[in-house]
Amino acid sequence: MILLRHGQSEFNVVFTATRRDPGIIDPSLTALGHAQAAQAAEALEGAGLRRIIVSPYTRALQTAAPIARRLGIPVHVNPIVRERYAFACDIGTPATELARAWPDHDFAGLDEVWWPAAEEPADSVLGRAARFRAEMAALTDWADTLVVSHWGFILSLTGTSVVNGAWLRCDPAAPPPERVVWHP
Repeated sequence: MILLRHGQSEFNVVFTATRRDPGIIDPSLTALGHAQAAQAAEALEGAGLRRIIVSPYTRALQTAAPIARRLGIPVHVNPIVRERYAFACDIGTPATELARAWPDHDFAGLDEVWWPAAEEPADSVLGRAARFRAEMAALTDWADTLVVSHWGFILSLTGTSVVNGAWLRCDPAAPPPERVVWHP
């Protein structure tokens, strides 16, 4: 499968420059983030993808949109691939509002408030990544899947830190990373 970190968000711009939480809830992509999503759509066109799994955060949904349009493939919203809840940007948008904003997606299985109420320990994200790895490994067509996710989830799944708009391949049947190093 291919793991794609969402494009640059409004939060990323400020946090990268200051290393401080700017208090932006469920931020949207910046112009650069939209360009990164468009570039990913073009680059992934010949990858043989048949399914997109996306986090319910706006920045991930916006990143998946041009890819789904270009490839004509379905988008499956799955909160298991969401970011670790640690900053204001990790407060999501309620499911009913997401359904209004993204009428072509199915949010019926998503709880109204689908993000945690308190900071999520790193071990919890590692556990989600392990569950997702096992679910994907059980599929015969896992290689045809794009997962649009976040820095912390991709790090937990692969042990690799990726920048906004970057992607990497992941074999869910391969052993998980022995050690994941979280930075502040």
